Amino acid sequence: MKFKRLREKMVSTQIEARGIHDHRVLEAMRTVPRHLFVSEALQDQAYGDFPLPIGEGQTISQPYIVAEMTQALELTRDDRILEIGTGSGYQTAILAELAFRVYTIERVRELFIRARKLLDQLGYHNVIAKCSDGTLGWPNESPFDAIIVTAGAPEPPEKLIQQLKIGGRIVIPVGDRYSQTLLQIRRHEDGIHTTDLGGCRFVKLIGEHGWKEG
Repeated sequence: MKFKRLREKMVSTQIEARGIHDHRVLEAMRTVPRHLFVSEALQDQAYGDFPLPIGEGQTISQPYIVAEMTQALELTRDDRILEIGTGSGYQTAILAELAFRVYTIERVRELFIRARKLLDQLGYHNVIAKCSDGTLGWPNESPFDAIIVTAGAPEPPEKLIQQLKIGGRIVIPVGDRYSQTLLQIRRHEDGIHTTDLGGCRFVKLIGEHGWKEG
């Protein structure tokens, strides 16, 4: 009950108060037990207005950023979505509440194993996961209705844009190693249309079409 109250407070004070209005996103944020996606030592901080470390140099994003990125995807119940950077699995669970199927890729094997186990325990059977270089996407399962990238890229990987359906959306932080701009990119028949969603800060997107390791 304590964590349920903290979730309700998180949604009302951190998310709704800042203009997130998609009722399905708000309901998903109220539903998914965020505290289970961090270490036991950090569970009392899980609903705070900040990111938290999850090991391997990675973080679980601030709740508002999760909600903002999810709303910008404009998901429907029939959508197939690709997530680049499973991390803790929290964003994955939010997506699984909203979409038909979630394909998620994690580069760090330890995080992949931990997230896959927890998502299975929580009953998210519409999630398909693999451990690989996310900047290459998942060509065999494309095209996707939407793609979300949960790490900062030097530029939007063309490989990912090519795996979007016409009319599909990709939400991605783009910038340098220290700060980025959150972008919504929509693919049209005649090219792409980009919307600036504001400043943000993410860990680096490592891979063939992102930052090089080290």
